[in-house]
Amino acid sequence: MKIKQIGFYLATAVLTAIMIYSVQMYLRSPEAIAGYFETVNYPGYLVYPLAIAKILGLVAIWGNFSKSLKEWAYAGFFFDVTLAFTAHMVAKDGGELFSILAFIALMISYFLGKLVRP
Repeated sequence: MKIKQIGFYLATAVLTAIMIYSVQMYLRSPEAIAGYFETVNYPGYLVYPLAIAKILGLVAIWGNFSKSLKEWAYAGFFFDVTLAFTAHMVAKDGGELFSILAFIALMISYFLGKLVRP
């Protein structure tokens, strides 16, 4: 059980670090990120709502307030990471590595979280 717990916290920490990194980029240079979004055909106005959603998702996962809220947070991160991977592949900017790493961390955190936490 101890190894699963360590794996859960490590994977969740990696996911958190990647999400916080993207949030700080969204908030520090929203115009640049909006421009990038538009080059891959995503609307530029999504910058702030995505930043807020990522913060709230992390709070839902770490806070463990409600099972359904946590499930929705994981689902939101799943879609976010999948769409980010697609956007980086289309843009051919080399950013898909972080998306793959976030996806792996997300899956490990989700499935180990079901075994470790109530």
